[in-house]
Amino acid sequence: QVSPEQVILSHSPLQLFSQFHQRCMLVAGQGPVEENAHNLGFKHVVTIEALRKAYPLLDMVDQSRRPKELPPPTTGFPTIEGVILFGEPVRWETSLQLITDVLLSNGNPGAELQDVPYPHLPILACNMDLLWMAEAKMPRFGHGTFLLCLENIYKKVTGRELKYEALIGKPSPVTYRYAQFLIQQQAEKQGWKAPIRRLYAVGDNPMSDVYGANLYNSYLKSAQQNQVQAGVKKSPQAASPQTEVYLELRNDCNNSVESCESILVCTGVYRHNGDVPKKTESHTMETVFHGHRDFCFDPSLVEASYIVQDVDDAVQLAFKKENW
Repeated sequence: QVSPEQVILSHSPLQLFSQFHQRCMLVAGQGPVEENAHNLGFKHVVTIEALRKAYPLLDMVDQSRRPKELPPPTTGFPTIEGVILFGEPVRWETSLQLITDVLLSNGNPGAELQDVPYPHLPILACNMDLLWMAEAKMPRFGHGTFLLCLENIYKKVTGRELKYEALIGKPSPVTYRYAQFLIQQQAEKQGWKAPIRRLYAVGDNPMSDVYGANLYNSYLKSAQQNQVQAGVKKSPQAASPQTEVYLELRNDCNNSVESCESILVCTGVYRHNGDVPKKTESHTMETVFHGHRDFCFDPSLVEASYIVQDVDDAVQLAFKKENW
């Protein structure tokens, strides 16, 4: 039996972004996005629907929702200081339009700025899966597809790249850093004195689970190198939008974790026939990369450290590796 607090959702690492918790944040997605934001520590939240009602002239695609007469000027609405994208919204045209309006107006859609502000307001985006599998025979659009639309609209309109303060959810290093944080918290609660040296990430999807674990492993290795060699230049990966994770690891002298090993199970997305193959690289070399724009495809990152049949075998493997 799994209790609700044990379920780690893709947006959970937002709890660590305390520098934004006091800012007025626009939240987009569906479901209880306002409640989710408050539960993660954000004190001042504005929804797309609240913004649409405050500025009735912004949402113009659906003719039935256009105001019949000119509304009075909007007064007293707070200036938006950042954007949280929880997941794909229901009405894409409304969210794409209003989020773009907020970015182009520096958080005040009622203003008319002479120049496009750049860099734009910080954006925190959760869950970047391009597609997901439902009951239909073909995959469905995921939040990654919505992000793709937003990125391309912003670039087409401004000529500049949309930037993310952080991308959260697999395969982002932010998510694995948060998992490490929770594991270390649990170890402290149990009174374990020995530092945690190795993490094992178990999953059934080479493109997200394995890719993310291997990418985080490379961050850990880079952090160790920089602790040993003072003044060494940052690794190329530090130029990614996930720089804050790399810098945090590089500057964290108390970070005891040395590696994150990926274990691929064959009971979900990834399946094999016959003997367990030694490498997954051959299975992914010819696959179209559906990952997010800011994560370049590297075949070595989808090659699992170990391949086992199921989660039980993965746990037993970790026990064996740790001599338990």
